[in-house]
Amino acid sequence: MALLTVERIKLFSTRSPWWCMLSAVVLSVGFTALFVAETGAVLQLTVSTTQLAHNFGLMVIMVMAALAITTEYRFGTIKATFQAVPDRTAVLVSKTVVVAALAGVVGEIVAFASWGVARLIKPDADLAITTADQWRNVAGVGLVYAVGAVLAIGVGLLVRQTAAAVAAILVWSLLVESLIGLIPTIGVKIQAWLPFNMATHFLNGDQGIVASGQAQVQGIDYPFGPWVSLLYFAGVAVAVLVVGIVTANVRDA
Repeated sequence: MALLTVERIKLFSTRSPWWCMLSAVVLSVGFTALFVAETGAVLQLTVSTTQLAHNFGLMVIMVMAALAITTEYRFGTIKATFQAVPDRTAVLVSKTVVVAALAGVVGEIVAFASWGVARLIKPDADLAITTADQWRNVAGVGLVYAVGAVLAIGVGLLVRQTAAAVAAILVWSLLVESLIGLIPTIGVKIQAWLPFNMATHFLNGDQGIVASGQAQVQGIDYPFGPWVSLLYFAGVAVAVLVVGIVTANVRDA
């Protein structure tokens, strides 16, 4: 518990997490408001379409998570931490828990704020959350944010440099997973196993909507249902984190 408290204090003692959280909410909710306000008869508003902008916030929160670990290596504070607590695994797990919990809270704020703004702008639209799929589509955003933060910390532990970690996260999630679909014959099959596509499948199921920053490609035959897809995404994130922790234990701080 003491380690969790220490990591919470360290996280909130700098301005970057506050700016990242604010940016995640403003970008996601702001884009949703613009989208809903300009939606005419062409596209019918649903609960799922209120979450189109969740990827904006997800990318910002993953950057925040990467910064939480890479800045410690950049400024050398990780050395003092490991000297005070020789059990590096406990330190890094505590940091991951704190950052992931914060990411999950921000994700829920983004999701329900986006849904609420949509209801305010279009009060006549049928945006009531009544089914399990609709609850998963909205409340599930927080889970995706939390898992994404775990993945980002793992990447940060592996590369240790802020620019490299941020580049790897953004390029993979925003470009690589979409561009792989351009490969003839096997591209769509590969996409069905990529982690961020799995996260999108968890949120949207088989609704096939287009998510901001990452197109939900039509025709992807996912091997799992929504909840197992989330477990797959979480498994990838935990695997990367474990490799990062093992690396941190064998390399000099």
